[in-house]
Amino acid sequence: MPLSDVQLAEIAVLHGLAVEGGSVVAHLEGGALKFLSRLHFIDPERRYMVVASSEDAAANAALLAVTRVHFRAEVGEWCIEFTAADPEPIVHGGAAAIRLRYPETIASRRRRAFERASVPAEPPLRCIASAEGVLYFEANIFDISLGGIGILQAGPNIALEAGMVLKGCRIECLGREPLRVDLEVRHAGPAALADGGPAQRAGCRFLNLSPASMDQIELIAKIIGKKV
Repeated sequence: MPLSDVQLAEIAVLHGLAVEGGSVVAHLEGGALKFLSRLHFIDPERRYMVVASSEDAAANAALLAVTRVHFRAEVGEWCIEFTAADPEPIVHGGAAAIRLRYPETIASRRRRAFERASVPAEPPLRCIASAEGVLYFEANIFDISLGGIGILQAGPNIALEAGMVLKGCRIECLGREPLRVDLEVRHAGPAALADGGPAQRAGCRFLNLSPASMDQIELIAKIIGKKV
């Protein structure tokens, strides 16, 4: 069956990334480990892809231990995200590498306009969404900026999708008053916890932040994060 225009465009995007030896990143074990490597090869028949092994042996082991991996790459002002399954160790071009199935989902968007702060494991930042006393979900925040937050939801309790608007979410930071914000989900994908349990990662942007809320977010980022 001939490939669709969308499928051909996906192959072109990933092939270009592979030709340039573009860097790819995957956050593993709930964000505790970062797999940083390069995309080596994309099968034009859309069966598999190959990434180089990371210099971090622990990150390699963590990636090979999960069934599905969410990758991110940045090319110019564009951010490319894709999810691939069934990683296995191979030798490619005489070097250690990892082969995965062709990505299940591929998305591209312009890079964020605001610098983000990476949140350490302690003290934690949490995002709690609820309405009329009913808890929607509770998630850990792994990065934060005036542009939005990145969250990791264990379970997950609900499936987040791009375009969803979450009203009155509560951001909790140890030692500070909770901050109420409205969020819009920009992108979401599967992830894994440190114990291998299912999770969901999502990037959300803030909606209609007040000047006071902007000040609080900047302060939180300065206090607990390191610029990335």
